[in-house]
Amino acid sequence: MYQNPDLHCHSHFSDGTLSPSALAQMAVEQGVDLWALTDHDSVDGLAEAQQAAQALGLAWVSGVEVSVQFLGETIHIVGLGIDTWHPGLLALLAANRHCRIPRAQAMAAQLEAVGIAGAYEGAVRYCQAPELLSRTHFGRFLVESGHCANVAEVFRHYLTEGKPGYMPPAWASLADGVTAIGAAGGLAVLAHPARYKLDALQMDALFDAFTQAGGRGLEVSTSAHHPHEISHYAQQAQQRGLLASCGSDFHSPEESRWRLGELPPMPAGLVPVWSALPISAD
Repeated sequence: MYQNPDLHCHSHFSDGTLSPSALAQMAVEQGVDLWALTDHDSVDGLAEAQQAAQALGLAWVSGVEVSVQFLGETIHIVGLGIDTWHPGLLALLAANRHCRIPRAQAMAAQLEAVGIAGAYEGAVRYCQAPELLSRTHFGRFLVESGHCANVAEVFRHYLTEGKPGYMPPAWASLADGVTAIGAAGGLAVLAHPARYKLDALQMDALFDAFTQAGGRGLEVSTSAHHPHEISHYAQQAQQRGLLASCGSDFHSPEESRWRLGELPPMPAGLVPVWSALPISAD
């Protein structure tokens, strides 16, 4: 039904750089025919996103990306078709946002210890509010202040485990995140699985825990996946009876690997996630 869907991207309401309206316009210009805004732990941009999509005649579905913990790893669960006013989901998102401030303060203290002063205040300049602070915002500050050439370099040298500036998060559990999405009428999708630093047995455990909690979808085609990984996760979706999703994970014209709508097509034989979603087309 849809030829070029993009169901994973971020606005300045989390760690993207563009407004929801600008993203909707970009989506149309790039030929996207089904779009979802999925900001990290926030639904604040969805009203603007829906209004912009409707004005442009772009089919739209509500979304969010929930940060959760599993085996010590940060896992991202995209929730699609959610009720944006559901109290349980809003409470979980608020708790996730609340833990971002002390984490960011601790990250800034570590960076100051290695000679990088003012990182907290610098990162805040790149986001809407302190409770939205992420490593990406710190990355932009470190690029601006000349410590690294780009955000990817910042992550390699400062913001990953074992490096100065990294602090482990305190997200919701995997089960709680998936359950909250389902309770809000949404469909939980395991985002960019190739990004997680888990071995084969741990990945099997992740898939099992995700489906047991009520997870129903798997992101197959995404900017984080190489062609062989797209094929691998297509097989995983088929074998596990999961709906297949796709999304560019677009954040910024200057930083993102792919623009909205530049995804390769998903392999044949998959059941697309949008076949089970409530989609707004007017």
